[in-house]
Amino acid sequence: MDNRTYTALVVPAGNSEPIRIEQVPADLQALEALVDGPLESVIRGDWHVYLNAESVTMLLPVNVRAGQLMHECGLDLDGIRGTAVFLGRGEHGAEADIPDHLARLAEELFGAPLAA
Repeated sequence: MDNRTYTALVVPAGNSEPIRIEQVPADLQALEALVDGPLESVIRGDWHVYLNAESVTMLLPVNVRAGQLMHECGLDLDGIRGTAVFLGRGEHGAEADIPDHLARLAEELFGAPLAA
C-alpha cells in the first residue's frame, strides 16, 4: 500500500446510508477503519473491493447493494457483509481510482448520482 489518496466507491451495508465517491488513503489503517476491521480483497479485472475479513463472525449486516453491483459485474458471491470499498487496479496490482464504468454502473443501479 502507498501513502497517496484514491477515488473510491464506498458502499455502506445500511440501505439508508448513501453510496458515495470519496478520496481514501491507500494505507492499511484507513481502509480497515472504513470496513470496520481487518481487510480481505476480492479482485475482478480492473477493480477490486475491500471487505471486512471477519464480517460473518462479527455479524455485520448483509450488503445487498455491494452484492448486486458485484453480480452485475459477473461476480457472484453470497453474503457480502459490512461496508464495501471499491478501488481500481493499476499496474502490477497497485491501487488506482475507481474505474469510470463501475461508478456509472453504480449510479444506474441505484438510481441517483453518487454523493461526493
